[in-house]
Parts: sequence; structure tokens; C-alpha cells
Amino acid sequence: MQQSSSRRNFIGNAAKAGIGTAMALPVLGSLFSFRNQPTAETFPSPIKTGFDQTPLAFANNALEPYIDAETMDLHYNKHAAAYSKNLKEAVKAENVDPNAFLEDILAKISTYSVKMRNNGGGHYNHELFWKLLTPTATQPSAKLLDLITTNFGSLDNLKAKFTEAAKTRFGSGWAWLIITSDQKLIVTSSPNQDNPLMDIADVKGFPLFALDVWEHSYYLKYRNRRPEYIDNFWNVLNWNYVQERLDSLS
Repeated sequence: MQQSSSRRNFIGNAAKAGIGTAMALPVLGSLFSFRNQPTAETFPSPIKTGFDQTPLAFANNALEPYIDAETMDLHYNKHAAAYSKNLKEAVKAENVDPNAFLEDILAKISTYSVKMRNNGGGHYNHELFWKLLTPTATQPSAKLLDLITTNFGSLDNLKAKFTEAAKTRFGSGWAWLIITSDQKLIVTSSPNQDNPLMDIADVKGFPLFALDVWEHSYYLKYRNRRPEYIDNFWNVLNWNYVQERLDSLS
């Protein structure tokens, strides 16, 4: 009974948030079984992240003309590196096991400091983001495309909703495509370095892909033209890694 109540609360919180668009996805029930049932406060993540930066899988200039080399250098070596450094300081100060996984901290981030929240979120978000970028054009698999079509009607509709979420995220933040505990795909966004794995998130779920819309991610090349940066994101999105993340839930 308690588990059923938690599930209803989880769904209710997502509905009240009013962020994103989703449709029922009956076929997912037969395809995916979440390894741990989420509560209203947490969401299980089968992919685990440490506190160190993972080396980039491509050169700084590999994503040009869509993301320029100078931006990649500053973004990875300065901004993201600072999140990792500050996160490890918070981990030490708050007596967290240095071998712990970041996802487990994010699931109860409300019990930690603001420094842990900002830098833990910043490190997780960027570690995910680098893996979602590729200089080689990719396309959604047939399986993934079926799920997208079931939820959004078409890939173009998903792109339109995601683009709108990224464009309208006020100030700094992120746009997300997530899968929820009740097996729906939802487009949402979050402020600052928050993410949908946090217990304080308005909409909780497992991120499939995300876009950084902080100005440091695009301003050197695009200036105030955030919509152009968002449009070009689709040229470098690694759909193969999106599929890997989806497969990790089965």
C-alpha cells in the first residue's frame, strides 16, 4: 500500500508541475522493468557517475561549425572542471564516501549543502552532456523512434517541444528528455544546475538527453542567438548514446 501511495504521489507531482508534454506509452511496460521502484522522492539510475571528469571522446574542434573549439575548451577545461573540483571539496567537507556515486547523492540532495547541490548537479549534467555530443552524424534507432512517435507523434514534434523548452528556460539552466517511473517520455527543463534525478526536482525521471543553455555553452559563437544554438544541437546529438541510456533501464 505504501509503495502504491508513493507511485500516486510521484505521478501527481509530475502532473502538477505542468512542464513538458507526454502521452501514455503502453508498449514500454513490456520493454522495460526498472531495477528499483522509485519513490516520490527519488528515481533510480542504472548508470553511475563518479566525481572526476571523464576525458572528452573528441577534440575541441571536432564539433565545428556547430560548437566551436574555443567554447569547448573553456566549457570543459574551465567551467566543468570547476564543478568537479568544488564537488570534491563538498564531498570531503560533508564526510561523503569519496567512492560513492553521484546519482545516490542527487537522489537526496535536499539533505546536503547548497555547494553540493550546485556542483553535484553541475558535474553530473556536464558529464552527461559530453557523452551526448558526437562529431559523427547519428539517427535514432527504429526502437527509439517508435517510442518517440508513440509519445510525441513524430520526431519533429519531439524536436519542437524540446526546442521550445530550451528556448523558454529563463536565465541559466537545462532542457531535458526524460523517462518517468510510470514509463512516459517527457520534455522538461530545470534551472541552474538542477536535474530530474534530484529529490527537489519538480519533474523527476531518468535523463535520456539534455542540452546546456547556460550562456557559457554558446555565447562566444552565438552571442544572444540561443535558438540558433539549440537548432544546431540536433546536428551533434549522439542518438547512439541516447539508445544506450534507454537500454540501461531494461
